[in-house]
Amino acid sequence: MKKAIVTLIAGLFATAAFAQTPAAPAASAPAKVEAAHTKAVVKADAKEAQAVVKADAKEAKAVVAAKTEVASAKTEATATKAKAHHKAKKTRAKADAKLASATAAAPASVPAPAAAK
Repeated sequence: MKKAIVTLIAGLFATAAFAQTPAAPAASAPAKVEAAHTKAVVKADAKEAQAVVKADAKEAKAVVAAKTEVASAKTEATATKAKAHHKAKKTRAKADAKLASATAAAPASVPAPAAAK
């Protein structure tokens, strides 16, 4: 991120220097060549800065997507655990009810199994 900021600031200074008008109204041939060179350098710097900013944005988006994916997985895991807990609770309740009805239906005169003698 620091590189992106430095590149943007350098590009700002370069464009500010390029935006100034020359003092002499008629430029000589070497001055025109130098101006064209400066223009090309500034354009290249601007493109580089733009590419760096895009890359940083893409990286930030990937990080956010990864964090969102982790949060989604955690939420899904919590929901799955809650479902499993609810299902187990329901199954235990059915088993308890079945045991209670079996115990109530059994005749009271049948003795409990005796321990080994």
